[in-house]
Amino acid sequence: MTEKLLTVKNRAGIHARPAAIIAQTANKFACEVSLSRDGTTVNAKSIMGVITMAAGYNTVLTLHTEGSDEKEAAEAILALFDSKFEEE
Repeated sequence: MTEKLLTVKNRAGIHARPAAIIAQTANKFACEVSLSRDGTTVNAKSIMGVITMAAGYNTVLTLHTEGSDEKEAAEAILALFDSKFEEE
């Protein structure tokens, strides 16, 4: 299992567009991909699941990936957060 801490760096937080990008990216991989915050864990391959995290600016989420391509999946999701979902 790979686990990484992610910080929401874009000012608008995780709204519909970033949630869709996260889910689309996660779905490219065979491994399980989930996001956790304050004891709640959601499937990152689900747009609605990601939106329900209600992650605003500077929120810290924990990314969990598990499976054959977990490292690649974690790096791809991390790159989305680092790029601020190309919103700024």
